[in-house]
Amino acid sequence: MAEEVKATQPRWIPLLCGLISSTTCGMLLYAWSVFIKPLNTEFGWSRAEIALAFAICCLIFGLMTFPAGRISDKYGPSRVVIAGGIILGIGFVLSGFIQSKFQLYITYGVIAGFGGGIIYLPPIATAPKWWPDRRALATGFAVVGLGLGSFLMGPLATYIITDPTMGWRYVFWYCGVAMGILAVGAGLMLKVPPAGWKPPGWNPPAPPAGAGAPKVVRDWTHEESKSDSKFWLLYLAYFCGSFAGLMVIGHLAGFGRDAGLTAMAAAGAVSSLAFSNAATRVLSGFFVDKIGIRVYFAVTFLLQTIAMVAIFQLGGSVAGLSLIAILIGWNYGAMFTLFPATCLQFYGPTAQGSNYGLLFTAWGLAGFAGPWVGGYLKDMTGTYYMPFLCAAVLCAIGCIILFTTKPPEKKHI
Repeated sequence: MAEEVKATQPRWIPLLCGLISSTTCGMLLYAWSVFIKPLNTEFGWSRAEIALAFAICCLIFGLMTFPAGRISDKYGPSRVVIAGGIILGIGFVLSGFIQSKFQLYITYGVIAGFGGGIIYLPPIATAPKWWPDRRALATGFAVVGLGLGSFLMGPLATYIITDPTMGWRYVFWYCGVAMGILAVGAGLMLKVPPAGWKPPGWNPPAPPAGAGAPKVVRDWTHEESKSDSKFWLLYLAYFCGSFAGLMVIGHLAGFGRDAGLTAMAAAGAVSSLAFSNAATRVLSGFFVDKIGIRVYFAVTFLLQTIAMVAIFQLGGSVAGLSLIAILIGWNYGAMFTLFPATCLQFYGPTAQGSNYGLLFTAWGLAGFAGPWVGGYLKDMTGTYYMPFLCAAVLCAIGCIILFTTKPPEKKHI
């Protein structure tokens, strides 16, 4: 059976599917700040009103990962990703026709966010099943496209927006079609390995030697996982880190423009963040497989706290803002390798789609609150000092939680 699967489905294909589907999600989410200035100029909407569209998209995106994970666990990931890709493409294209805030909230926030949430989770849950020998690294490859998508989308969207023959509406039209095609193509290739499959030459690690007969362990069920207090500590830490990261990402280009940088320079900082965001997803998985999760996790949150404060001293220049963007992108992007890897380490792969789907709703709630709160505080105070200080405090809280939370005991048969 293993030979047959190897011949028809090399195990690098799920990594490619994850890369493609997460690239579409990165295009959907992480270059949003380039739209702030043109939408403000054309419609006169405030930063908080524009940020609300991004916030709604993040909320719907995050909430949809849980049912998508449950359906994927039960029926397989392929159809889920295909359906999500079609919905995502339709919503993004429709956003190019909007004439009001409400229309933007529905097309971009609800429809595109709904489709993006459906396609995001299944490849993350599927890829490590093909790579039980390198689970964290496989997870990193499956989500690396989130950074890659924003790295591509930032300068591409800015180029289209500043082209006098096009404008911001063309970004939604052209990129919406491309995103739908990418996601559907990934869904067509995505499969799960057959029960009992393992890579040639690899065997599950033997239980540690000890007195008496070794205990046979099993994975946690979803019901058991969500009843564990440590699951909800991870949930709170995920919320804190996501709130801080999305608040900054949603306003990074706006901060750069307020600091006197040009549109392309501000977009360049977004691309710097995106490049770092992509690189860390793979490299963090490599480090985790080598040295473990807890210390690496705590260090990334600590560095993120420092970066949120340092942006005010360094963010007024192109080089300084790019440097801070790289640091923020590295630490924020690492979460999307470390949290699914931690969930997998704590509770096992059997219910990973459901478990991580529920855990990821913390990102959705934070994505709704973070960008909107950032825009509101900016409108109220006139500066980004209070939003970024709030982000730093939340990162510090997340650092403490992650450093003090240890894996739960294994379930025994």
